[in-house]
Amino acid sequence: MKIQAVLEPSDEGGYTAFVPALSGCISEGDTEEEALTNIREAIDLYFEPIDNDNILCGEGVKKVELVV
Repeated sequence: MKIQAVLEPSDEGGYTAFVPALSGCISEGDTEEEALTNIREAIDLYFEPIDNDNILCGEGVKKVELVV
């Protein structure tokens, strides 16, 4: 899978990295390389399945699987 990440210098030093297509997927690092390593980990975690996704759903909620 190819996905675009944005890497920008932080005002406090270091770098911030985020993925515009994945809401809330953001990370940082002291160097560009560290920020890119960290955003790759954040992307992996973003797509990691939740062990018990019933926690997120109340009664009467219908869950469906979609292939995109």
